[in-house]
Amino acid sequence: MCKVFVIDSEKRPLNPIHPAQARQLLRNHKAAVFKRFPFTIIVKESHLDAPVQSLRLKLDPGAKYTGIAIVNDASGEVVFAAELKHRGFAIRDALTSRRQLRRARRNRKTRYRQPRFLNRTRPQGWLAPSLQSRIENIKTWVSRLCKVARITAISQELVKFDMQLIRHPDIQGKEYQQGTLAGFETRQYLLEKWNRECAYCGIKDAPLQIEHIHPKSKGGSNSITNLTLSCEKCNLKKSSQDIRDFLKKDKSRLEKILALTKKPLADAAAVNTTRFALLETLKSTGLPVETGSGGLTKFNRTQQGLSKSHWLDACCVGTSTPTLKIKGVKPLLITANGHGTRQSCRTDKYGFPIRHCSRTKFHFGFQTGDIVKTVVTKGKKVGTYIGRIATRATGSFNISTAQGLIQGISYKYCKTIHKKDGYAYTM
Repeated sequence: MCKVFVIDSEKRPLNPIHPAQARQLLRNHKAAVFKRFPFTIIVKESHLDAPVQSLRLKLDPGAKYTGIAIVNDASGEVVFAAELKHRGFAIRDALTSRRQLRRARRNRKTRYRQPRFLNRTRPQGWLAPSLQSRIENIKTWVSRLCKVARITAISQELVKFDMQLIRHPDIQGKEYQQGTLAGFETRQYLLEKWNRECAYCGIKDAPLQIEHIHPKSKGGSNSITNLTLSCEKCNLKKSSQDIRDFLKKDKSRLEKILALTKKPLADAAAVNTTRFALLETLKSTGLPVETGSGGLTKFNRTQQGLSKSHWLDACCVGTSTPTLKIKGVKPLLITANGHGTRQSCRTDKYGFPIRHCSRTKFHFGFQTGDIVKTVVTKGKKVGTYIGRIATRATGSFNISTAQGLIQGISYKYCKTIHKKDGYAYTM
């Protein structure tokens, strides 16, 4: 079971505790709720001399999801686990829509404008907004977790696939590639590239073998661009034939295979684009950073018989992975939603303004997106509601709860549980 984070009255992190202990402290009024996500309590005394265990923060960055885990290296206990969903595609679509509206508007207006020189110069290290947001999300959560737990080291999956080792298996100084990890990097890469199916017949959920597209007996190399996946039946049937002879009756599949051999993985490309920028961000925390590859992560996970998930992959990142204790752990699911928009007005599909937006975000001390607890004691909507609010200047709010939308709740009944921070949370 995930532990509860504890900080003392000076906001110094203490050892995480069992939820039952946290409930006892709250009942006895020895502690108060400091933060809901991640759940943190603050004790009402200072504990300067209390021994605090060192913890390791582990990250498994992905194009769509990032796995996060906090592990006690000494005991192997998983203290905290989460899966962070990025909003890269939403940012990309929003930028595409804005670009299309600008182009349409410029075509309608024929006034000449003097050129603005160098207004498109990008600074060194620039990343596309959809990729930069991914780094900022991870940076935000590393900072938050370091404030509530004593993090003394970080492990990051630096590359999905170690391409250097895939292309040159005999490279010196990497003995693990020739040891128990031999073949894991290559096989994991091929499984994702070929969608875990036979390249020749398309069968899935069957044992797959690594096969040379251009036969090795006829001069084919061991390069990753000459490897694919094949079921045993197709592998035996193809034997040492050239692929053009083997698939001469299926031209479309032949063209697809030849095109895919040179095509990189899109998700892997996104991860590779941001990997070193993320590494520098983590190093800026001043903590030692350990790196590992995706093949090593899968090897560690397979050795311990764990299922495939983002947070379990995070637990298995790096050579420091101990024997893990994951019983009862339920990951926190975090979705990045952003902080709204700065558009002064909404537009229709043709780019014409249809509604102006209010620039006032706060009403009566509340902001749209805050999580509140509402106890209504009179009227037609008597009851207790917990959810996110949509504020109005009139003071009549809407609350989105798990049971549905509750409309027309006065701000006087609302009590803030968690301020809007650009993320949504579920278990």
